Amino acid sequence: MTTAATTLPGKFHDAVIRWQETYLSDFDFLVDNWEKYFPNDQRFRLCAYREQGICGEIECGELEGQPKFTQACDMDPKRAHQLLGAIRAQASTEFGSIQQHRLTLARAQHEQDQMWVLRMMAEELRHGYQMLHLLLDDDWSHVSEISSADMVEEILSMTTGSHVLGAFNIDFDSFVDNVVFCALIDRVGKFQLAMQQVSAYKPMAESMPPMLREEAFHLATGVVPMRRWVTQAAQGEVYVTMEGLQRAWNKWLPRGLEMFGDERGGGTNVRLGLKPMKNKEAQEGYYKECGKVLRDLNMRYLRARLPKLSRNEAIRALDRILEGEVVQGVGREALLHLPDQRFYRRRGLPAFEMIGTQGEVFEDVAAYTQHLSETLPESYRASADFRGYVDLLRQVNGGEVTAHEASSRAPALRRVGGSCPCSKSVRWVVDSPAESSSLETPLATP
Repeated sequence: MTTAATTLPGKFHDAVIRWQETYLSDFDFLVDNWEKYFPNDQRFRLCAYREQGICGEIECGELEGQPKFTQACDMDPKRAHQLLGAIRAQASTEFGSIQQHRLTLARAQHEQDQMWVLRMMAEELRHGYQMLHLLLDDDWSHVSEISSADMVEEILSMTTGSHVLGAFNIDFDSFVDNVVFCALIDRVGKFQLAMQQVSAYKPMAESMPPMLREEAFHLATGVVPMRRWVTQAAQGEVYVTMEGLQRAWNKWLPRGLEMFGDERGGGTNVRLGLKPMKNKEAQEGYYKECGKVLRDLNMRYLRARLPKLSRNEAIRALDRILEGEVVQGVGREALLHLPDQRFYRRRGLPAFEMIGTQGEVFEDVAAYTQHLSETLPESYRASADFRGYVDLLRQVNGGEVTAHEASSRAPALRRVGGSCPCSKSVRWVVDSPAESSSLETPLATP
C-alpha cells in the first residue's frame, strides 16, 4: 500500500504552526537532532497522511458489504453526527496530550527519554493535524451549525481543563506521569485507532494506519523506561520505586478505562459501522493488555532481584508469589498489581462506587478517601481534580446527587464566548446533565 500526504489550507496550517510554537517550543530542537536520536526512521513531517488501497466496503454494522462513504453529505445525519463528534474528540485528545507532557518534559532523568517523549509530542501534533484535515476536507454543515473553520479554532483554543475527555484535563506532576501516560492512555488511543480503522467513512479509515504505526512508538515511550525503572528498583536504586510506579498506575488506569465510555454502551457505533466493538468488549481487551504489560514489568523486576533464576524458574516463582507465597524474600507486596476495574471511577457503570485497588468494598467515605490517600500519588492528591472527586463522592454518599448526576457535574474549564480568536477567557463551570452527558460520547457512545 502507498500513503498520500497533503497539508491544510495555508491559514489553517499556519494556525497549527503558531499553536506548536506556543505549546511545543522544543520542536525545532527535535527536528535539528532527529538523525542523532532516530537515524533509521523517516524524518518527521507535519502533514495529513492517507493510506491508499484499504478495504472499500463497510466491514461491520447494518450496512456491512456496501461501499464505504467518501463524503459526509452521503451519510445519514445520525451517522455523520456520531462521526463528527468522534473526530472532534480525537483532535482534542491529541492537542491536549501535548499540553500535559510539556509541563514535566524537562524533568526526565535521561536525554534519550526526553527525546522520545518529544518525538511522541510531535507525532501527536500530526495526529491532531490529521483530524483537523478531516474536518476541513469535507462539508459537515448538514449535521453542525458550527463551520469547520470555527471547529478548528475551538479545538486549538482548548487548554488543560477544557478538553473533551477527562484524562486530558489532569496536570502531570513528574516525568513518571509522562511515561505511565504513554503506556496506559496512549494504549487506549491504539485501541480506538484500531477500531476506527474499519470506519464506514473511508477518509477516517484511511487516516488510521499511519497513526497506528506512530502510536506503536508512543507505547514504547511508556514501556521501555518502566522496564528500566523496575530493573533498577530491584537492584536497590531509589530513583523510581515500585511503590511510586504503582501509585502512578492507580492514577491513570481508571481514566484510561473511562475513555471507552459506559460499559453498557457502544452499540450505536457498531450498528452504524463506525467501530467493530461495543464499549465493554473494547475495555476488557484493553484491561487484559494492561495486565500483560504489568506482568512483563514484574517478571523483569523478579529476574533482576533474583538473577540466579532461569527464565522458566522465574515464571514459576512469579506465579507462586502472585498466589501469596514468599519466594527467596520476595512477596506479593514487592510487585506491581493491576488495579481493580472499578477502582476510583467517576464515569461508567462503577462511577463513585467505593472499590479499592484490589477489589475491597468500602462502606464509609472517610475510610475510602484514606485508602485513596494511601494508593494515589501525594502530589496528585493536592490537585483540584482529586478534590473535585472527593467532594462529589461525599454528595453521592449523602444522597444529595445520584452517581449519574455526579458524573455529569464534574467541573471543567470552559471557554466563554464565541469562536472569535480574541475570545479566550475561561471560567470554572458545572455542566448541566444534558450538556455533560455527551462529553464522553464522541469516542464511546451507547
